[in-house]
Amino acid sequence: MKKLLAVAAALSVLPIAAQAQTLQYSGFYAGIEGGGNYMFNTTLQTPGFGATANISPAIGYSFGGMVGYDFVGPRVELEGIYHNSKATVSSSGGFFPNFGASKDDIGVLANFLYDFNAGGTIVPYIGAGAGVAFIQTSALGVSANTTQFAYQGILGIGYNIDSMFRVNLDGRYYGTTSPTFNGLGGSSYQNNNVVAMLSLQIKFGAPSVAAVAPAPAAPAAPSFIVFFDWDRSNLSAQALNTIKQAAGSYKTKGSARVTATGHTDKSGPESYNMALSLRRANTVKDALVREGVPATAISVIGKGETQPLVQTADGVREPQNRRVEIVIQ
Repeated sequence: MKKLLAVAAALSVLPIAAQAQTLQYSGFYAGIEGGGNYMFNTTLQTPGFGATANISPAIGYSFGGMVGYDFVGPRVELEGIYHNSKATVSSSGGFFPNFGASKDDIGVLANFLYDFNAGGTIVPYIGAGAGVAFIQTSALGVSANTTQFAYQGILGIGYNIDSMFRVNLDGRYYGTTSPTFNGLGGSSYQNNNVVAMLSLQIKFGAPSVAAVAPAPAAPAAPSFIVFFDWDRSNLSAQALNTIKQAAGSYKTKGSARVTATGHTDKSGPESYNMALSLRRANTVKDALVREGVPATAISVIGKGETQPLVQTADGVREPQNRRVEIVIQ
């Protein structure tokens, strides 16, 4: 494709700033993640001891994974995540000595996320999730297991390495309804956390680098390419100038055959795109006739969306695929 683009640029038929190739395609993805978490300081009433206990957590760790579907902008995913926190428990009145405690929290959450600048290299995103948490609280040689409602808010930034691999760094607020701990007479505590998470995701079925940027053979020289706006068959001033150059090339050969082949991108139905490609090719033919090329010397072909210059997923608006190729033989 580089050769085609170079030829097109030399003929001044490409816009000054070409649209960048998208790095994000709709499809399923999976990933792994890991990071650190901090549970906010909290207190709990200890009926069995008649005192209030203070919980002072240390920084813990988190890891997990997810599977999801990317709609290119919105994303939905199912996430499984494990949080481990350790803490020191002390009584505010000194009724019992300090002791250590730990919390093991396994969450299964459904997340909804939205990517800004989807398809770009740098992709900020926000999200929220809700689900269930299985929490084990351990202290004083005993443990208690409870099941709680879990929820989280997410703010992050992604980096699309290519159309298949993506790295994310995000910050989260993660909380649950209050777990209980029977070791201190059925006491409960607040489970509110901040989490920093780094993840790596892989997209299934994403076009490979070679598929995104194929290198089709260039039309036989001399050749010219005219581009069109989305869902349009009218000619811009730049396109008319290119057609004038093509007509001049025909006249220098004296006698030649001209083929005008129309193409579309994949953003519409196939039958509609076939008709649109023919309209574009006929528009170019009419302009060549006005420039002095005999109508009998011009053949018109419509290819619809079957021969894209740039491979894309179905429904993608790609400016370089909306074109008519003029070949003079």
